[in-house]
Formats: sequence, structure tokens, C-alpha cells
Amino acid sequence: MPNPYIHDQRPLRIYWETTRACDLACRHCRASAAPDRDPGELNTIEGFGLLQRLAAFGDPLPHLVLTGGDPLKRADLFDLIAAARQLGIQVSVAPSATPLLTADALRELKDAGIDAISLSLDGSTAEAHDAIRAIPGTYERTLGAAWTAREIGLPFQVNTLVCTDTIDDLPAIYEQVLALGAARWSLFFLVTVGRGEVLQPVSPERAEELLNWVAGLAETARRAGLIVTTTEAPHLRRIVSERRRKMMPMAVVEQAGTPGNGHPGHPGGTVQHAAGIRDGNGILFISHTGEICPSGFLELPTGNVRTDDVVEVYRNAPLFRELREPEQFTGRCGSCEYHFVCGGSRARAWAATGDPLGADPLCTHEPAAHRETSIHAEPAVVHAR
Repeated sequence: MPNPYIHDQRPLRIYWETTRACDLACRHCRASAAPDRDPGELNTIEGFGLLQRLAAFGDPLPHLVLTGGDPLKRADLFDLIAAARQLGIQVSVAPSATPLLTADALRELKDAGIDAISLSLDGSTAEAHDAIRAIPGTYERTLGAAWTAREIGLPFQVNTLVCTDTIDDLPAIYEQVLALGAARWSLFFLVTVGRGEVLQPVSPERAEELLNWVAGLAETARRAGLIVTTTEAPHLRRIVSERRRKMMPMAVVEQAGTPGNGHPGHPGGTVQHAAGIRDGNGILFISHTGEICPSGFLELPTGNVRTDDVVEVYRNAPLFRELREPEQFTGRCGSCEYHFVCGGSRARAWAATGDPLGADPLCTHEPAAHRETSIHAEPAVVHAR
């Protein structure tokens, strides 16, 4: 019987890095963004053609996240949104907290019919947040955008980087996220790619402690109207499953996605099983120059939309197929009884070892090599990538 959680025909989320232009200089930027647009990025006509091909994935259509860089640096952003919506594609946008993110821009995004935006908050004070973003004023601008979005009824997700610089501040950030009225809080566990190489990841032991905190927090947060998610930390699924088996309160974390350095998912809607979703399996990334990759953190090109059929690449390219076969993973991830449900961060495995099928070094779990389990048949309801 095929595993129902392998998304071999269509992804749930497609992240299109519309540009790498951005007026911030964030210390963890995956894209190593720069102020000016790359002349090689997909132009408007090519963008329309890409959207047509994405619609060919068929129903249910993937959710499209327009990310960057800063999508607001593209003059044709609203034309691209309109074209996607005409094709029936749901769209979220990941703007940067720059002077371009005005109240008028937020209202225009809402009027364009997008589902959500994402905003990044990496500190509970201006000093802490702006130190990560490397531009003074981004903290106040982020809070202002959040209050405007709430006022106009535009759902927003708050993304927070998890690294040694931010981990002790997370409880205070959580309280702020609740007060802002966010639909989601997504914890982005650092993958040392791009400018992120200058930051220090948390240790596996600290990550395990944090994920247990998240699992215990999520149910309380949900009752307050906040969905808590993780990105590049699928170990949360194992922890929730273990807590479930011990008859402890089960964290319920809804299926989501996230942009740029945080890709917003679709706030609201039906809770879905997120088991098995990871880079290349349910997730697809298209770079500013059209390269087709498993994710923005696992930027291994397997084709280019200018010359290749993105639908065919996702379904049949060898790397994508390998990423959907966790029994082929090596090291602890390959022998782990949770490899279908979790599978580890493929991006972190690649960053650490050069092998996208290798073991995720952030995980502390020792697999029960000979224990049969039915975890993959009845997973906990979580979102963790």
C-alpha cells in the first residue's frame, strides 16, 4: 500500500523567490539578498508562464508563497498575484520590513486577494531584533505592520529564527506574538546556508528541550487562537507522538508553510496531517532565476523553469524521488522508526554533510532498530518541516 503522506504528484506549498532584491541585511538570510534586482531573474512574461505551469499540478492546487528578497521590490508583484488568483491559486506574500511596507501596501495586498503575509520577529526588544536584521528601525516597522494587518483583517504569520542568539528570548517573543493577534507563529530552526553561516545553531540538546516546550505550549496557544509551527525541525512530530503515547496532553499544530526567510502558510482552514512533509516532499522552491529546488534551504537545482517542465521535475527528478523515499536515508534518519513521519531536515543534513539523504545532526533520538511501529499509519497532527 503506498504511503498516503508522500506527496509525489503535487506539493502542498510552492515558494517562488520572485527576487533577491531587499533593503535589509539580515544576518541569517538564506538568499544573501542585495539591494538591487538581479537582471537574470524571471521577468513578468516568464512569471505568467510559470504560473500557468503551476496550475497544471491540478486539484488540489498547491498554495503559492511569493517570497524573496522582498517581493515588494518587484513592480509587477500585483500583476503576478492577479494572474495567480485568476488561475485559482491561493497566494501568500512574504514582504520585508522596509519603508516599502506601508499601510497602503498592506491594504493593496489584502484587496488583491492574498491569503496571508508573514512578518519576522527575532527579538522581544528593538535592540535584539534589529541586531539580527542589521538595520535600525525594523522592529518598530514590524510591529506597525502587524497592527495594521490586524486592523484591516489581513491574516499574518510571525516567523522567528531559532539560534543561540534568540533561544533565550523565545518565551518573551511568544507573549508578543499572542498580543499582536497573529494567526501563526513559526519557529525557523537555523540552517547554516547563505549568510546564516555567521550564526550559531542551538545544540541538539537545547533543540530537544525547546521542541518539548513547543509541544506543551501549542495546545494552550491554539485555544488562544494561535497556531504554533516549526520549519526545518520535523522532530516535533516525534516528540508529539511520544507525548501522545504517554497519554500526555497532545499538542495540535496545524499544517502550514512559511516565506523569504519565513514562508506564510494559509491561516485557518481544515487541519491536515503534516506527517512526511519536508524539503522536496510536499515542498517545492523556485529561485529568482527559475531554478527548481526541493526548498529554499535545500537549494540544489534539479532543473530550470525556463527549460524544464516544473511539474515533471517535481514528480520524476531523481533528487525529488529520493527525498520521498525515507527508507533510503542514511545514518540514524534511515533506520529511525519515525522516518516516514519526521525524516529529519534534509536541508540541515546537506549543510552539515553534503548529503541531502544523510542524518540530521540536530536530532538526539536513538532509533529503536528492531521495534515495529505503526507511527506512520496514525501520526500526530502537527506541522513541522
